[in-house]
Amino acid sequence: MLVTGLEILKKARAEGYGVGAFNTNNMEFTQAILEAAEEMRSPVILALSEGALKYGGKALATLVQELARDARVPVAVHLDHGSSYESVLLALRLGFTSVMIDKSHEDFETNVRETRRVVEAAHAVGVTVEAELGRLAGIEEHVAVDEKDALLTNPEEARIFMERTGADYLAVAIGTSHGAYKGKGRPFIDHPRLERIAALVPAPLVLHGASAVPPELVERFRAAGGEIGEAAGIHPEDIKKAIALGVAKINTDTDLRLAFTALVREGLNKNPKEFDPRKYLGPAREAVKEVVKSRMELFGSVGKA
Repeated sequence: MLVTGLEILKKARAEGYGVGAFNTNNMEFTQAILEAAEEMRSPVILALSEGALKYGGKALATLVQELARDARVPVAVHLDHGSSYESVLLALRLGFTSVMIDKSHEDFETNVRETRRVVEAAHAVGVTVEAELGRLAGIEEHVAVDEKDALLTNPEEARIFMERTGADYLAVAIGTSHGAYKGKGRPFIDHPRLERIAALVPAPLVLHGASAVPPELVERFRAAGGEIGEAAGIHPEDIKKAIALGVAKINTDTDLRLAFTALVREGLNKNPKEFDPRKYLGPAREAVKEVVKSRMELFGSVGKA
């Protein structure tokens, strides 16, 4: 069933579990995510970035919404990292039930003004809004932030920002970063900062750049001929602690891409004469489903639908 993001996340924050927002770019990813959600009886958020919409257009948005509507668990269809008011309006016209406006790279007042503008438009049609305060290092579609420019979220600013904008949930910067390269060893997550933010902001909090980048997936990708540097992700215990402190939405993209691509590579390597896409996309879809299920177990959302 198709619901707003806040319908899912308000309950999650109140009951102390997290809900995965999983990025999708095609039918296979969407099916894998929804099948996992139904099998685990978990609410879920299907996230489409501006890049996904550029790739799949209105057809992808329609497909995702139709599959979400038919699901037997609560599903929100979410615009991930909307870069402009116009981008958000497009998502609203396409029928999204949750949108994000990301002006975190702008100054505080500009972020407040642009977020408030989006909130007014989205709330007018019953859609809930995610905003971001603070900057995450790494690459996310249209925004590249160097480590030296990454800024962690200020707790008091977060309180003021949410009061002035009326946003429904807030993405915070506490040490995570986008992409497969989150630093060497175990990245430091500023849980005390998160605790202070959560004490001042009762709304659901969001963790971006939270993929685990499991070593076994990285090795499987390499073994199948893929090339990737010294990839590192966020430790599961750090995710659990963040959820306990108030994080209700956890984004995952890199892990799904790694699993899917590794299985496609394996399939083509084993059967070089194969040219039926179903024969290698099917196993890749199953691999994505297994990753999603393991994330749902970690987040504590199993059985919460």
